[in-house]
Amino acid sequence: MRRATVSLVLVLASAAGVQAQIPVTDVANVIQARITAVVKEYQHLLQRDQHSQLRRMAQRLSMFTDLRKYGVPNPPRWRIHDFENPALFHFSRGYNAALNYGDATGAAYLAISHPVLPAGEAMSRLPEAARRSLSARFATLDAADAAIITATHQSGRTRLSGRRELSAIDGLERDVTNGTLEQSTTAVLDKISGAVLIGARQREARGQLLTGVVEQLLIENKRSRDADAAAMNMQLVTWRHRAAANEALVAGTGDALRAWRQP
Repeated sequence: MRRATVSLVLVLASAAGVQAQIPVTDVANVIQARITAVVKEYQHLLQRDQHSQLRRMAQRLSMFTDLRKYGVPNPPRWRIHDFENPALFHFSRGYNAALNYGDATGAAYLAISHPVLPAGEAMSRLPEAARRSLSARFATLDAADAAIITATHQSGRTRLSGRRELSAIDGLERDVTNGTLEQSTTAVLDKISGAVLIGARQREARGQLLTGVVEQLLIENKRSRDADAAAMNMQLVTWRHRAAANEALVAGTGDALRAWRQP
């Protein structure tokens, strides 16, 4: 009986303690939870706006206009020197072929140019000044031959490569002006890469042609300089030996007048 009374008292005391508990609210945790919820909401809105912007950026121009209007109608083609007609080019068929396809050895140019006779033995018997003058002239001819052979080969290779590039450019133009909406951004980037590659090749060919033009101008400038130097040397020699030259001229003229007879 005593044990039952004690147990009842303990149960009643526990029930009274439970009813007397006061709820406690952690303000810091509540504020942190609210801030976390607001940040996540802003992140969701930002990601939604970014997704919408990317979808608008991914839309092709073909949705708004016809891309075929950007194509060039009847683009200029590389001209080929007509060497198939024997009556038109009878003596320069080989050189015309070199202008169409290139000629690294220069055989086609040498076949139609005037050859220079060997002058080593003759120059060995000349004085130093005369040998130096002739050597400079021969050097000009050699430099001109080298520049013309190189320019001919580059012109032929550029023309041949240009004809091959036309098919690539036509294919790229067809792909670019294709109005389908099924192409992804990666496909558009591939087109841009192809256009950049073709542009790089064309810039390389243009640089080679400009180099050939510069070489030709250098040869022409050397010819002009050599002609001016020869004229100046002749003038200097005339001034240096004018007394002897005048005496020789007077003596020769006097002899001619004394020896002249009416026919």
